[in-house]
Amino acid sequence: MSSNPAVNVKPLFDGDFLRQLEKLAILSRQVVAGKMQGERRSPKRGQSVEFADFRPYSLGDDIRRIDWNAFARLERYFIKLFIEEEDIQIHLLIDSSTSMNWGTPNKFQYAVKAAAALGYIGLVGLDKVSAIALSPQSNGHYFSPHRGKAQTHAFFSFLQSLAPQGKVNLKQQALAYSAAHKQPGPLLLFTDLMDENWKEGLRILAAQQYEITLLQILAPDEVNPEFSGDLKLLDSETNQDVEVTADFDLVQKYKQELKSWQDEVQTFCSKRSIQYISLETSLPLQELLFAWLRRQSVLR
Repeated sequence: MSSNPAVNVKPLFDGDFLRQLEKLAILSRQVVAGKMQGERRSPKRGQSVEFADFRPYSLGDDIRRIDWNAFARLERYFIKLFIEEEDIQIHLLIDSSTSMNWGTPNKFQYAVKAAAALGYIGLVGLDKVSAIALSPQSNGHYFSPHRGKAQTHAFFSFLQSLAPQGKVNLKQQALAYSAAHKQPGPLLLFTDLMDENWKEGLRILAAQQYEITLLQILAPDEVNPEFSGDLKLLDSETNQDVEVTADFDLVQKYKQELKSWQDEVQTFCSKRSIQYISLETSLPLQELLFAWLRRQSVLR
């Protein structure tokens, strides 16, 4: 799978906003032994340049790590320990189903910008960042793992080349992604969760030991609908319509059903150590990044 970046795309963010993002970092609870040393500090003891501690010499230790100054003072051999730097992968999964292409502000556009900001934070932090559009044609919409600030243009171009289309089966998408991407690390899923297979999909991802943050993105009208009278509603994914009469009682029942559903999602996620964050697209992106996600320990 490979990315298909657009050409001459309009910048997603201005320079001032990007500089603010560079002050943040994506948190990881896991310790990963990577092949490349990045900036992330791990509690393991390894061979980076940052000193951490000593321990007594043991037969078989690398004699180049003996602290000869300590030997001169104590006449005992000690090994220098250093903080090992951690190499993780940030996984960004963006629901590109037709149902995401709705609302003011638009859910899909909001998801793309949120993913762009979080991916940028990972890139400048020297984490590996990959991204995939969950859609019927997702095999052709994948940004393979990249690292470093120099990859920003390619990453942003990839995201801006995406377009919502069709109906997504989260179970199938999760199976395909987890089979191809075994490396653990923070996984951020941007979706409205309007798929009957959402439980199976999350269950599959949770089994792979990713650190999952589920961001359920809804438009304000989905949370607090202001419709009234006789309406014909169209399912954007199936093109089937249904006629309803929207009155106060129906709207209140809808809100109750929505709350019950979100409570169910919260309970399901809590049992699987999935971070669940429900948000509306009316929430400014800056507030999401610098307040909400920091309070939830997704960012620091």
